[in-house]
Order: sequence, then C-alpha cells, then structure tokens
Amino acid sequence: MLKKRLLIQCIIIPLAVGVIAALLSRGGMELFGALNQPPLSPPGWLFPVVWTILYVLMGIASYLILTSEADIQDITKAMTTYTLQLAVNFFWPIFFFRFQWYFFSFIWLVFLWVLILIMTIQFYRISKVAAYLMIPYLVWVTFAGYLNLGVWWLN
Repeated sequence: MLKKRLLIQCIIIPLAVGVIAALLSRGGMELFGALNQPPLSPPGWLFPVVWTILYVLMGIASYLILTSEADIQDITKAMTTYTLQLAVNFFWPIFFFRFQWYFFSFIWLVFLWVLILIMTIQFYRISKVAAYLMIPYLVWVTFAGYLNLGVWWLN
C-alpha cells in the first residue's frame, strides 16, 4: 500500500509542475499559434497530450529510482538532478509563452536538455528501465529546441 501511494505521489508531482506552469503561462498557446512556425510544427492540441505522457513517465521513473536498492548516495544524487531539471522545466513555458523571450528560452531549453541527459545517465546506473523512460523526454525536448529556435528565428 505504501509503495502504491508513493507511485501516485511520484506521478502527481511532475503533473502538478506542468499544470502550474501551464496556468502561469495561460494564453500562450494562442499566441504561439499566431507566430510564424518552423516546418514540422505540430498542432497546438498535441503539446498538452505529449507533456502529460512525459510527466507520467518522469513520475514512474522517479518512483523506480526511489524504490531501488541502489546506494542511497546514488539515489540522492539522481533525485537531486531530477528535481533540478523539473524546476528548470517549470520555468521554460513561462519564459517562452508568458514573456516571449524566445532566444533566452532556447538557451534555457539547452540547459534543460543537458540536465535531462545527466539525469538519464544517473538513472541508468540505478535502473535501466527508469533511464529508458526518459528517452522520449529527451527526444521531445530536442524537438522542442528545434521549434523554439525556429520560432525565434522566424519571428
């Protein structure tokens, strides 16, 4: 029962981060839709769907790390990086959508990408499954970087 509760908490945390960030950057998707878009830009409805899936995967991965039998120092290090990347992730939509700081947002996204890579490597040392769950996140943030840079360049 305790592990089930922990799993639910681990999933709710990144989802809550995403919801709060979305609320703080409200109206941004409408503005985004009006901007010149780079090729391969997906429709606006896809973003919340993808982010919801990614946040759930993050939560499951963090649960796998927290419940592993790895060394507590390795778990602490990985979860510290996880928390940091989640905080950096939280601010990106605010910078991009709310403040329209497109180039700064791109640099911020590169920082996030590096943190995700480091976190994925740390997760891999503890749980290969947790690390594999982060691959879609890394791929999506790579694509988001392309979109972000394209929006800055075209607008």
